[in-house]
Amino acid sequence: MKTIKILMTIGVVSFALFSFTKFAQEEWVVPAKYKNMKNPTEASADNIADGKVLYAKHCASCHGKKGLGDGTKANEVDGDLGDFSSKEFQTQTDGALFYKSYFGRDDMPNFEKKIPDQDDMWYVVSYMRTLKN
Repeated sequence: MKTIKILMTIGVVSFALFSFTKFAQEEWVVPAKYKNMKNPTEASADNIADGKVLYAKHCASCHGKKGLGDGTKANEVDGDLGDFSSKEFQTQTDGALFYKSYFGRDDMPNFEKKIPDQDDMWYVVSYMRTLKN
């Protein structure tokens, strides 16, 4: 009987740990080349407007119109969609935001083919900067 209790305890603990690790998201490591990269485009009204159009087309369905992670497809995504208005998000470098947005990972798609002109992705980064509280 003691063996059964020990095995059951091990099973419950293993299940709990598996459940926790399944839903924990890995840290997104950005290569130094990108992390330290500055936005080469001007954050002008025209460029931000272009970024807003691209964001609406490619990003809003998951991240929401205001970047709160509440888009129409948000429930289909396993990972954390983030809150673009948060201090945590806004303190990331422009290069980190570019890298994550352009190259993606897991449920975050790669946009190298959908947005081939990298300046356009930089415009999206400039637009995302306007979503802060």
